[in-house]
This record gives sequence, structure tokens and C-alpha cells, in this order.
Amino acid sequence: QVQLVESGGGLVQAGGSLRLSCAASGSIFGFNAMGWYRQAPGKQREYVTSITRGGGTNYADSVKGRFTISRDNAKNTVYLQMTSLKPEDTAVYYCFAGYIATLPNSWGQGTQVTVSS
Repeated sequence: QVQLVESGGGLVQAGGSLRLSCAASGSIFGFNAMGWYRQAPGKQREYVTSITRGGGTNYADSVKGRFTISRDNAKNTVYLQMTSLKPEDTAVYYCFAGYIATLPNSWGQGTQVTVSS
């Protein structure tokens, strides 16, 4: 059983920054990938970014150059630094953990990010 707890969401103006955190606990050993998906109102959940235990990263084209993911393995925590935020980044952001990024095994409860224009 893995528990993922996100924090750091909120309301920010376009062009601003936010930092999300995701703390993992439980049987996370063996899950190589952690990262984030997001879901905007009326849309499907979409992949945002992921990082492997070794530090390899991947980003959706829509966030490349603006978002940075990092990971503290000792704390089982993943961070998402979001800069140059746009209104279209508004969504609920979900942390995930899994063997590979495209097949998440566990999800956090989600944290709301709202970017005003």
C-alpha cells in the first residue's frame, strides 16, 4: 500500500510560479517512476512529467522549459517547480508512482492549481 500526499497548489496570476510537493509513504520501494498528471475541467487526465529513481526526466511538450521536476529519494518526495504559468495550466494536479510513467500504480488525492489571466 502506497500513500501519496500532494501539497502546494493554489491560485496564481499568469506568469507566476508555484511549487508542488508529493510525499510518498508505504511500500514504494521498487516503484521506479514518480511524477504528475493533471486534469482540467471537462478534459481527460493528461501526463505532465515524470522522474525515475535514477533522475531521468521526461516532460509533456506543453510544459517543457517551464516546469522542472526533481526528486529526493531519501525523503521519498517529488517536487514540481512550475514557472511562467498560463491559464491553460489550470487543473487538478495528481501525483503518481509506478514502475513506468505510462502505467501509474498509485495516485495522490490531487491538488488544485488555478492560473488567472
